[in-house]
Amino acid sequence: MAKQVRQLDRVVIRFAGDSGDGMQLTGDRFTSETAQLGNDLSTLPNFPAEIRAPAGTLPGVSSFQVHFANFDILTPGDAPDVLVAMNPAALKANIGDLPSGATVIVNTDEFTKRNLAKVGYDSDPLTDGSLADYTVAPVALTSMTVAALQDFDLSKKEAERAKNMFALGLLSWMYSRPTESTIRFLERKFAARPELAQANIAAFKAGWNFGETTESFAVRYEVKPAKMAPGTYRNITGNVALSYGLLAASVRSGLPLFLGAYPITPASDVLHELSKHKKFGVTTFQAEDEIAAVGAALGASYGGALGVTTTSGPGVALKAETIGLAVALELPLVICDIQRAGPSTGMPTKTEQADLMLALFGRHGEAPAAVIAPQSPADCFYAALEACRIALKYRTPVVLLSDGYLANGSEPWLLPEIDELPDLRVEFATEPNHELPDGRRVFWPYKRDPQTLARPWAVPGTPGLEHRIGGLEKADGSGEISYDPANHDKMVRLRAARIEGIAQDIPPLTVDDPDNDAEVLVLGWGSTYGPIGAACRQLRARGVKIAQAHLRHLSPLPANTGEVLRSYQRVVVPEMNLGQLSTLLRARFLVDVISYNQVRGLPFTAAELESALEEVVKNA
Repeated sequence: MAKQVRQLDRVVIRFAGDSGDGMQLTGDRFTSETAQLGNDLSTLPNFPAEIRAPAGTLPGVSSFQVHFANFDILTPGDAPDVLVAMNPAALKANIGDLPSGATVIVNTDEFTKRNLAKVGYDSDPLTDGSLADYTVAPVALTSMTVAALQDFDLSKKEAERAKNMFALGLLSWMYSRPTESTIRFLERKFAARPELAQANIAAFKAGWNFGETTESFAVRYEVKPAKMAPGTYRNITGNVALSYGLLAASVRSGLPLFLGAYPITPASDVLHELSKHKKFGVTTFQAEDEIAAVGAALGASYGGALGVTTTSGPGVALKAETIGLAVALELPLVICDIQRAGPSTGMPTKTEQADLMLALFGRHGEAPAAVIAPQSPADCFYAALEACRIALKYRTPVVLLSDGYLANGSEPWLLPEIDELPDLRVEFATEPNHELPDGRRVFWPYKRDPQTLARPWAVPGTPGLEHRIGGLEKADGSGEISYDPANHDKMVRLRAARIEGIAQDIPPLTVDDPDNDAEVLVLGWGSTYGPIGAACRQLRARGVKIAQAHLRHLSPLPANTGEVLRSYQRVVVPEMNLGQLSTLLRARFLVDVISYNQVRGLPFTAAELESALEEVVKNA
């Protein structure tokens, strides 16, 4: 039967179920279909912190949210328009996020008395009227999947596992998504077991056909492609973009990339991705612990490679002594901290921005390092390039502060032209650089470039450039061990000045203030970029005057940061911590910054920021 096709400009869909129900895979495939169609999109995967939480319980719920539109979007969306709930736990954990009138597709096969009682339902929400504010679509996903696969030589349990593909097929039909890429994906994924590939494809097609033929869904929807700059795009997650940025930095610098890493959520994907690219000269080393990982990376830098280590907050704490050694050695080292909720083990799969103070000051002694933060999943590529540029040019450790939200989230990425990427080639020392009173020429490892204050980088084994470096304080210039108080004071100040000098080599802080007459500035860093931008967009649409700025470089700050802050009557800093950047800005610039904070393990929503910012504007 012919069904009505309705045009929409944007949709937010959330798939939710047990961690074993394949919700991340389902969401990822729907996202890939959506990217192929040309929509702008943003995603928010959310999964349990436990490796395998008890099935059917609230702690075990895994979800994947995708926001797609025919225009530029900045966030994964505040509230789902559609919730696909694979069981009662998924319904109960997510129903509170839905607006009135939202569509709820529920797998009725899982709404048994036992499963309802497991999550505290006294009655069946599908029949007791508690979902009256929503458009509920009951679908027997499990039993229809099993029926669709009855001709395959599969056990009932194996057939039931394909119910996520049935759900994906149904949603692909509802929102007019292309299906060819998912079929090819399933063929590749189960290439070793063709019967499983065909079974999953059959379940996927059965879901599509169910939508096409059932009277339960009378309308399907279309979201036209977004208008984007011309070029080649791909959907990319933050961790993959970060990996590609490191790889591009290796190619553009001509240096082999060495990654020393110990697996830790949510940073492990960088290790997994880079391990695939040995043909580009990448060496990945999975060490026995965090200390060994960073030690190996620093050793690789000493040997003339681009040394990188990846971790999360607990790992940064363990790496602190070696990062301090890198500060003393004045060698390039990139430390990728994919932040997660703490303290201690905390909530490993949840996001947070609470490692800023750790990145800036989490080492003994005066041990300054550069710190930068990407603002979106695709921007992780460019942030990684910038981290490597600073590390190589200034011979310094650089901490790259991503987070779980950026690492696992995805968005379209416009592939850059190779010649648009910065030239990161390094000139190693090849000749002695100092003449002794007796006329002999020797190599002094701490004889600095007068502009950058960076010391020369000599590859071990270069004839005539024998030198000694280490953790004991060195004499400026010669690098001999020195306990002289004046020399120590000088070296401490030189290392600090080298980092502060980077401020002259980075762009000034720019402000988005359309009419140049706003009295309130919203200043963000890292992954708050999207929610802040979406909130400001909504406020301006209602005539509220508000300015926005975003920090990429956190150490050093852009040279004009103080001037910008003092140009506004009120400055609001939203952070997923208890006000770490706000504290620094107050101390350094004596500006009464207003903190707006949350530490829920989830990113801000645009709506909550919009409400908070509007209140500040009213009181300005």
